[in-house]
Amino acid sequence: MAVEPKRRAASIRLTPDQIAAFRTLIYDHYRANPRPLPWRGTTDPYAILASEIMLQQTQVDRVREKYVAFLAAFPDIANLAAAPLAEVLTAWQGLGYNRRAIALHRCAQTVMAEHDGLLPAEVATLETLPGIGPYTARAVAAFAFHQPTVFIETNIRTVFIHQFCRDRHGVHDRDILPLVEQTLDRDNPRDWYFALMDYGVMLKKAHPNPGRRSAHHVRQSPFKGSNRELRSRILKQVLAVPACTAAEIAVMLGVEPATVEKNLVQLSREGFIVERDGCHFIG
Repeated sequence: MAVEPKRRAASIRLTPDQIAAFRTLIYDHYRANPRPLPWRGTTDPYAILASEIMLQQTQVDRVREKYVAFLAAFPDIANLAAAPLAEVLTAWQGLGYNRRAIALHRCAQTVMAEHDGLLPAEVATLETLPGIGPYTARAVAAFAFHQPTVFIETNIRTVFIHQFCRDRHGVHDRDILPLVEQTLDRDNPRDWYFALMDYGVMLKKAHPNPGRRSAHHVRQSPFKGSNRELRSRILKQVLAVPACTAAEIAVMLGVEPATVEKNLVQLSREGFIVERDGCHFIG
């Protein structure tokens, strides 16, 4: 996901009338078809951060249900920071990409230790926290702190390609970002980005999807049968039955012991699992 580049490519300069017409189009659709997403009903920076981390590479419908349950289990940043990692990973099950749960957990602990339990509002400071990259920092700044930051995610990208790059393929984010900046509603960046995303969701249901003309479009590899799926199964097994050996996990999952051992080593390096006397536990 792209953010403001230090050097911008030459781009279309929009007139005030073009900007006004574009905003009217986007806001009219948003007011008529707003998506009722639970994280849109809060300005709590922690809740917004949790939603942004969950939404990385994960479909909205999967996040919608898990978000509510996750915040019920960990209602604030202090609760999350104090929770054992095993509890956090258990609550995260079903979202995939479990390293995001570790990053969010570490972020909460860092905020408690270094920022008096308050998530910073400044983009530069947010970017220093575990799990928060350039896009997430700017999204949190816009949605939680109403800052007019400039960023792109997949639905926003789709809107600008459809509206301003209709005859182009391989459209780069560096060509889109100046348009995002020109059209940004600086008085209400929060609702503006919600509106852009909802319009993009509508466009992506069309055929062909305009977002496929992006230079950054990548088709995700299947989860079923992948090593990502195996890692998830191993982690779930250790959560359910701690203190298993690699050989026992291999038997329970019906997988070659060498493959399990290789993944356990990697999971240990990433902070998921610790080994004591040949047995494996959540780190």
